[in-house]
Amino acid sequence: MTDGEGIGTGRPTGLTHWADILTIIVYFVSVMAVAIWSLCRPTRKSVRGYFLAGRDMTWWPIGMSLFASNIGSEHLLGLAGTGSVSGLAVIMFEWNAIILLLFLGWLFLPVYIVSGMYTIPEYLSKRFGGQRLRIYLSCVSLITMLFTNLSVDLYSGALFIQQAIGWDLYVGVAVLISIATFYTVLGGLSTVILTDAIQVVIMLIGALTLSVIGLIKVGGLEGLRHQYSQAIPNVTRLNPVTNATCGLPREDAWHIFRDPFNADYPSIGTMIRTIIGGLWYWCANQLIVQRTLAAKSLTHAKGGTILAGYLKFLPIAIMVFPGMISRTLYPDEVACADPDVCERVCGNRVGCSNIAYPRLVVGLLPPGLRGLLLACMCSAVVSSLTSLFNSATTIFTMDLWRKIRPKSSEVELLITGRLFVVVMVVLSILLIPLMASAEGGQVFKYATTITGYLGSPTCAMFILAMFWPRCNEKGAFWGMIVSQLVGLVRFILDFIYRSPACWERDERPDFVSKIHPYYYNLIQIVVAFLLGIVISLLTEPIPREKLSGLTFWTKNDRPKKGNMNVGVTTDDSSQSDEETASEESTETEDIKCQLKNGEITEYTIAYGSTDNTDDDDRKDMQVKVIENGTRGSISSKDWEKPSLWKHWLSEVCGIGGSDNVKRPSATEEYELRMKIIQETSFWKMFMNINAIIIMVVLIFLYGFFH
Repeated sequence: MTDGEGIGTGRPTGLTHWADILTIIVYFVSVMAVAIWSLCRPTRKSVRGYFLAGRDMTWWPIGMSLFASNIGSEHLLGLAGTGSVSGLAVIMFEWNAIILLLFLGWLFLPVYIVSGMYTIPEYLSKRFGGQRLRIYLSCVSLITMLFTNLSVDLYSGALFIQQAIGWDLYVGVAVLISIATFYTVLGGLSTVILTDAIQVVIMLIGALTLSVIGLIKVGGLEGLRHQYSQAIPNVTRLNPVTNATCGLPREDAWHIFRDPFNADYPSIGTMIRTIIGGLWYWCANQLIVQRTLAAKSLTHAKGGTILAGYLKFLPIAIMVFPGMISRTLYPDEVACADPDVCERVCGNRVGCSNIAYPRLVVGLLPPGLRGLLLACMCSAVVSSLTSLFNSATTIFTMDLWRKIRPKSSEVELLITGRLFVVVMVVLSILLIPLMASAEGGQVFKYATTITGYLGSPTCAMFILAMFWPRCNEKGAFWGMIVSQLVGLVRFILDFIYRSPACWERDERPDFVSKIHPYYYNLIQIVVAFLLGIVISLLTEPIPREKLSGLTFWTKNDRPKKGNMNVGVTTDDSSQSDEETASEESTETEDIKCQLKNGEITEYTIAYGSTDNTDDDDRKDMQVKVIENGTRGSISSKDWEKPSLWKHWLSEVCGIGGSDNVKRPSATEEYELRMKIIQETSFWKMFMNINAIIIMVVLIFLYGFFH
C-alpha cells in the first residue's frame, strides 16, 4: 500500500475534504473543552477527588464511562474482524457482560463501598490481612494493563489510523497519547469520566452512521444474511486433512449457540468463560470498579451499571454487523485465504480479518464522513487510554507507593500519581515499534488469551472472598497462584504451538489442540476453588468480627467500637478511632507558607485568622512554627504568599490546598459509607425493574439469534 492510499483500492485516504477536517477540529475542541471545564472542579485537589472523583458523580457519566472504558479501538477492529470470519457467536462476550454489570451493582459494589477501599488490591488486604495478596495482585494488574490492554489499544488504533486514514503511525499515536495524558494527569478520575461521556456520544454517532450506510448497501439484514453466505475469495486453498475449501463463510455464522465441543466458539465453554471467567473483568477489575466507586450513592452506581448494560446491546450493530458487511463487500481482502494474497493486502500471512472495519470505512464512506469515523476511532482510543492510565496510577500510588512511603502526604500522593501517568506514557510509546513490527492478528489473539489465563483464577478467588467468609488468606493466595501457574503453562504451549492456518496441518499435541482455551479456563477455575477451599479449611479461620463490611453476608455488620477502620489487619487500622481523629484534626490546621528568605516550612495557626484579610493590610498574627522538630513562633509579617508562578503551578497540578482539607474521623467515614449504600424504596424498585427489563431483552435477543 502506498502512502496515503486505501487498502488495496488506490483511493486517497488523507483528510483533504473540508468536512473531514471540520469534524476532527470539532472533536478535539469538544473533548478539550470538557477536559478544561472539569479541571476547574475542586475535587481534583485531594486524593479522594483525584482517584475517586470526590464520590459525587451521577449515574449517566458513570454508565457512559463504564462503556467507554470497555469499548476501545480493539473492540472496533477485533469484534468486526472476528465477526467477518466467524459470525455472531463473539457477541456473547458483550451480552453476557450485561449480567456481570448487574452482579457488580447489586452484589459486589455495596461491599466495596462499605470497605472504604480505593483499589481492588486494597480490598484484598482488608479482607484477608497481610500484604502479599495486595502487592502481588497490584503487580499483576499493572503488567496486564501495560502488556495486554494498553498494547492492544495502541496497536488497534495505529492500524486504523495507518490503513484507513493514511496518517503516519507514530505521529497519529503520539497525538492521541498526548491528549489522553493531558487531562488524565491534570484532572484525575472526574475529568476522565466526564470526557468519556462525550467520547461515547461521538463514538456511537460515527459507528451507527457506518452501520446504517453499510446495511443499506447490502439490502438490510436479510440481504446481509444472503450475501454473507456467498462472500468467498477468488483465491482459496484446501485443508490438507479434510480437503475442505479454506475461506468459506461458516455455516453456523448466524447462530450464537454452536457445537459445544468442535466449534470455534463452543456454546458451553463460551458461556462459562464469559460469565464466570469474565466476572473478574467486570466485578473485580480496577479499570471498571473505580468508575462505580465515584458515584455519589449506591443508587447512582446501579444506574450507571444499568445504562452501561443497555449500551452493551449495541456492539452487534456497530461492530459485528460492520465486520460481516465488510467481508460481503470485499471478500478478496477481508476474507483472503491464501498467505501470499494476505501478505499483499495487509502484510500478515495469517489473515486480514483485522482490517475489516477500516476497509469498510475506506471503501464505503464518502470523503465527507471519514473524519467522523476518525473521530469515532479517536474517541475509542483516547477513552481507553485515559481509563487505563487513571486505573494504573491509582493502583501504583495507593497500593505500592504507600507501602514504600507509609507516611506520604496527600500532596506527595497526588504528585506521585501524576508522575506515574507520565511513566506509563513513556512505556506505551516504547511499545509502538513492537506493535508495528509484530503480526497484528497474533498480538490481538495472545493478548486477549493471557487475560483469560490470569483472570479466571482471580475470579475464583474473588467469589470465595466475597461469598464465603471461611476463606482465609492462605487459601486465596495459593489457590490463585497455583491456578495462574497452570494457565501460564498453557499460555507458553499456545505460544510454542501456534494455531495452524486453514491450509496447514495441525501438528499440535492433543493437550493443546483438543482442549479449547475456554474449557482450560474452566479447569483453572476448578483448581482455584478446590485449593482455596481445602487450604482454608485446613488453616485457621478469620474471626467474624474482623470481617465486618468485607463480605456480602457481613456488609451490614458494624465494626468493633473504638476502631471503625474496616479490615482484618491493615496498616491504617492499627490505631483507635480517637487516635485517628486526633491526628486528622491536627493535620487540618497545617498550612504552607513561604518565608521571605525563600524557605518553605509548615505552620500551625495559633492566633488570629487569615479570612477576609487583605494582603497589604494583614493583621499581625502569631503562628507556632514546627521546623526540624523545634517549636517556636513567628509573626505573619515574616511570611508572604507564594509567587505567582508557584501559585499557578499548584493550581494547574491540582495540589493547592490539599493539605488544608478537613478529613472526617474513621467513625464519620464509616457512617458516610453506610449512608451511601442506603436506598429509598422508590429508586430501589426503579432500579430492580430496569434490571428485570434488561434481562428480558437479553433473553429475547438470545432467542432470536440462537
